[in-house]
Amino acid sequence: MSSRSPSFDSNLKETESHIEVALPRGPAASHAAKRGDAALAIIGESSERREISKEEDRRVLRKIDIWLMPVILLVYFLQQLDKSSLSYTSVFGIVEEAGLVGREYSWLTSIVYIAQLIWQPISSYLLVRLPIAKYLFVHVFLWGSVVACSAAAHEFKGLMAARFFLGLFEASVAPAFITITQMWWRRREQTMRLAMWMAMNGVTGMVGSLLAWGLGHIKGSLHPYQTIFLFIGILTIVTSPVVILVLPDSPIKARFLSIDEKVIALERLRANNQGTENKVWKWDQALEVLLDVKTYLWFLLLFVCCVPSGGISAFGPLIIQGFGFNQFETILFNIPFGFVQVVVTLGSAFVATKAKLKWPVIIFLTLPPIASASALLKLGRGPEHQAALLACYYILSFFNGLQPMLYSWSSQNTAGHTKKLCTTGVVFVAQCAGNIVGPLLYRTEDKPGYHPGLIGSLISWIALAVLTCITATYLAYLNKWQEEARIRKGKPGKVVDRSLETYKARDSSGSVEGNARNDQAFDDLTDRDNEDFIYVL
Repeated sequence: MSSRSPSFDSNLKETESHIEVALPRGPAASHAAKRGDAALAIIGESSERREISKEEDRRVLRKIDIWLMPVILLVYFLQQLDKSSLSYTSVFGIVEEAGLVGREYSWLTSIVYIAQLIWQPISSYLLVRLPIAKYLFVHVFLWGSVVACSAAAHEFKGLMAARFFLGLFEASVAPAFITITQMWWRRREQTMRLAMWMAMNGVTGMVGSLLAWGLGHIKGSLHPYQTIFLFIGILTIVTSPVVILVLPDSPIKARFLSIDEKVIALERLRANNQGTENKVWKWDQALEVLLDVKTYLWFLLLFVCCVPSGGISAFGPLIIQGFGFNQFETILFNIPFGFVQVVVTLGSAFVATKAKLKWPVIIFLTLPPIASASALLKLGRGPEHQAALLACYYILSFFNGLQPMLYSWSSQNTAGHTKKLCTTGVVFVAQCAGNIVGPLLYRTEDKPGYHPGLIGSLISWIALAVLTCITATYLAYLNKWQEEARIRKGKPGKVVDRSLETYKARDSSGSVEGNARNDQAFDDLTDRDNEDFIYVL
């Protein structure tokens, strides 16, 4: 923790239309960056500051969005399309053609997450040590190759091997994107950006269903499932170079920003108290992850969230087929499910951003799937129930808004670069565990009702609502603890979390009194070590 001059406060200037940024110090600050955040190589540790207008801030934010978001959306779309390719092939006879029996089809989904579970600890370490964009490009290219090669598999063992390596190479995508979101956007902006790339799951559901419908009509020497694998894999391989050509490794290496714009891009993140990146692995931060109660709450939340997610993602088309539709009708009726998913994911993120609260939105999102799963368990599967069954299935899609909300909730409540990546690793270990268990609750023999799987999903959503209340209560306690820590150090106890506010927002008096100074924002401190850190409820 760096010492601050007594004259520091006298240098503070803040008006209604301006925010604070530090003047860059140039290469001389690189030594500071080694022990703190990489951002110090650009902004330095000087107490001297200049003012930047809201217009400049908006201009830089617009450039960041234009350069980064299209790449993020494309890669996540491809990742979900490749992973979901199995569910599309299930409608076009892969179970019969490959001779899958019992839970073998379920294992083809679960093995993806077993591979991710194995790779997550290693991936978390490599994301600290390696350039993130280059690391991501290699994985995108490799998983595209694996999907294309899946077309050559004709039986369970070959498909299992292909799906294992698919999971291994896809393991880095979501953790990398959470890290990128933390290092480029303010906490107020993170929820919607994260929801946007998670909403690509729904876009994939719509586009992928149409692709599968078209590819399924191709007549030739290949089985329809082989055509689907081959087309989707080649599409990923061809588009993968976009990652390395456009996506920068960090704000300080962004070629599309001038030095002055980099200062703006970095200093606008000061209120986050999360920093950007540090290439030094810090074992004390890794240990803190194991000792932090929040870690175990995030794990439980993501696990119970992903148990139903994994099962319904793998068996969704088969559930629809169980309503009495043929293979082409099943694929087309899966499209509205993806549309509702996009609307719910973006809508819930918008509400959470406006309310500056996550927990009430999460609890609300559990209610529709609880109701629809209960109805699906009660309704028969006769032709007279088809409309009601489809409506209930579409309402189930509300659960898709839960995972991005939990991602942003956990990421916004963690600071310290090593701790952030370790926490993200824990979150994705939980996700993998849930996605391993989820498909195993469903069996092809349970058709058309799939009652064991729906009962497991129902229990998971109820548990998620209870755990959300417990987590919100604990975070409120931590904020009280932080307030007392600030008072002990002679700082104002009650402060405004500027990272959740718009730049024009001020306290009721219109003054800056009560605003956090955030002087340690780029010292690479954890949320527990930095008393200025405010937890998001």
